[in-house]
Amino acid sequence: MGTTARRNASAMKMVGALLALYRQTAGHTQRSLGERFVISEQQIASIEQGRRPLKPDLAEQLDELLGTKGALSIALSKMPEVDLVPLWAEEFLDREREAIAISSYENQVLPGLLQTEAYAWAVFRSRVPFYDEDKIAQLATARIERQGILHRKEPPITCFVVWEPVVRAPIGGRTVWAEQLRHLRECSELPGLMLQVLPLDRASHASLDGPFVLLETPEHQRLAYAENQRGSQLIADPDEVAILTQKCAMLRSQALTPEDTRDLLDRLLGEQ
Repeated sequence: MGTTARRNASAMKMVGALLALYRQTAGHTQRSLGERFVISEQQIASIEQGRRPLKPDLAEQLDELLGTKGALSIALSKMPEVDLVPLWAEEFLDREREAIAISSYENQVLPGLLQTEAYAWAVFRSRVPFYDEDKIAQLATARIERQGILHRKEPPITCFVVWEPVVRAPIGGRTVWAEQLRHLRECSELPGLMLQVLPLDRASHASLDGPFVLLETPEHQRLAYAENQRGSQLIADPDEVAILTQKCAMLRSQALTPEDTRDLLDRLLGEQ
């Protein structure tokens, strides 16, 4: 599984400022530049503001269009590294930050957006090969920071379906587990967030193939993300996304309602 560097935030702003300068010099607006590459004006603005990374293939195309003789590509390649993010996850994290709707199904661990810091540490400590403590601290901090999207002034609509064994598994020990259950119960009350547990006693299960995430972008493009043991993929093909969307709808019908899920969490907490 490859890795690539997650870029320094100040360096991202520097590259974005260069793009803005070259764009204006070439007589383009953010909208006209986006139209040339079939991407949104908002995406160009995000890159120029340093909130969204400029990808190498787009940098090369921009250098050619703007006549900058490889300046953007070189600047991108020389950006300082601050930590490591798996190559296969970087695009997903970019899209998750800007999504207006997120749906997911999990059957191994709780969704990262709903994990406590202690639970995240326990998950990363369980990895084989093992991470050292510094790496675990970096990854756990990044995971908790992602959760800021749930507390924005206008958060995305989110739907989480979790298989019951995940909710019952005491990852990290009983104290960590109890804290995590309380956190889930609190999250279940957030505006626009729906948490549903898929009971273990169901005779049918729409996603025995494994977990996945569905995203809707501000431009209403629908994407899917799926992981396995040694990698994952961001899926844009409409037919493939449609299949996972159907699975998600079926899972929600098979799962407990959000109200019954809260009752289950209350019962589990009462057993502590």
